Amino acid sequence: MTTRPPLATEKLSMLIGGRPAAAQSGDFFESFDPFTGKAWALVPRAGVADVDAAVQAAAAAFRGEWRTMTPSARGQIMTRFADLVAEEAENLAVLESRDNGKLINEMRMQCKYIPQWFRFFGGLADKIEGRVIPIDKPGVFNYTRREPLGVVAAITPWNSPLMLATWKLAPALAAGNTIVWKPSEFSSVSALFFGRLFEKAGFPKGVVNIVTGFGHEIGDRLVTHPDVAKVAFTGGDATGRRVYQAAAGGLKKVTLELGGKSANIVFADAKMEAAIPGLVSGIFAATGQTCIAGSRALVQRSVYDQVTEKLVAFARTAKIGDPLDPETQVGPITTLPQRAKVLDYISIANGEGAAQLLGGKIPEDTSIADGWFVEPTIFGNVKSSMRIAQEEVFGPVLSIIPFDDEDEAVAIANDTIYGLAAGMWTQNLGRAMRLPERLEAGMVWVNMYRATSPLSPFGGYKQSGIGRENGQTAIYEYLQEKSIWIDAGNSIPAPFVQR
Repeated sequence: MTTRPPLATEKLSMLIGGRPAAAQSGDFFESFDPFTGKAWALVPRAGVADVDAAVQAAAAAFRGEWRTMTPSARGQIMTRFADLVAEEAENLAVLESRDNGKLINEMRMQCKYIPQWFRFFGGLADKIEGRVIPIDKPGVFNYTRREPLGVVAAITPWNSPLMLATWKLAPALAAGNTIVWKPSEFSSVSALFFGRLFEKAGFPKGVVNIVTGFGHEIGDRLVTHPDVAKVAFTGGDATGRRVYQAAAGGLKKVTLELGGKSANIVFADAKMEAAIPGLVSGIFAATGQTCIAGSRALVQRSVYDQVTEKLVAFARTAKIGDPLDPETQVGPITTLPQRAKVLDYISIANGEGAAQLLGGKIPEDTSIADGWFVEPTIFGNVKSSMRIAQEEVFGPVLSIIPFDDEDEAVAIANDTIYGLAAGMWTQNLGRAMRLPERLEAGMVWVNMYRATSPLSPFGGYKQSGIGRENGQTAIYEYLQEKSIWIDAGNSIPAPFVQR
């Protein structure tokens, strides 16, 4: 078992202009360990002046060495950074688990995988190409360039702090932009340690800046700052709407990765020895605190009782405990307000008449009494119209909904304002090829769930967001296209007629 570090006494620093920085006010706020319920680190509480300083540093860096550096050189720095992250992966994983309560096994996997994003996009840095257009005007040469946007504001949530930040930083940097990153106030510690690696890798000062603080105090200034060209946000849909509205005032480019209410569909012909763990993994592996959580299990009616019985029995064996213990399978909720929200939704589901089959309360185990836990919870016979089936809980709560045939499964799966992901379990090849086209989701997994890669795009339909992260397409979210016209024929134009 990983040793739980003692409470920190060090006051951490932000990263502004390549240097450690305290908040100009001198204020700090506490970061809490969700397992112990105790503060363990002091994080700078940035204000508007700190945001302005970070944006100014990023703008200066964009106009300076970073802009004139060759794409190949940028890619080489990103590769060096990837190597440094790989070396620090274990330390970063412990910090993440301590700060947000997610399982050390998952945080290790993420932190060891993060370097692949910087290697992948670092490799794309010198492969951004324009086009020569066979224009329909004699004697004219026309070509295009793809150029960086400028300063990118990256705003990230508390559930997978470094991974979700990487999904923004890697393509933005490869495209030649500079960054001001605001991590969640609930999980800023790992970001500040991550930030120490940028200078070691050789990034020019100011290319990456990190400001920590509360969204209601600095978020609006960051999103609306006139020198910010693009906002990349991951978080809840309500906050995402506010970010979108604020950014629209400056006509800024925006990428939003928001909520989900993903369906995980089990057909009668599925391999149940794979489907049952797949359902559990989809909702309980990250304590339900993931936007792609398979929070709705759609089960064909002919196997509904069989699947439900096995699912409840399997989930009942999940070990709840210290997230730094590799044997733990379900960790705490990251924040106290989020735990209260999860418990409220459980109460709502009971009030709506859903059948509570498992969990539904705070664990009674005194050894974890200080932590912010909620038992893995399963509701059966849920109707698609219930709030528990429509609204994102973001916790370890699964709704089981029966269906009869493919058409009904698709109708229920699509009956939500969200469209981030979906999963399906079947041995029918025709169905595996046919149904993904009908599901209104940005990602569909067949006989697997909750897989991501730097090589494949990630993003949602409907109110699950705008734009895509990951994959080659992601880099274009951070570029703009310029068209260049050259008169190669030395013709004399008619001055009052459009050419």
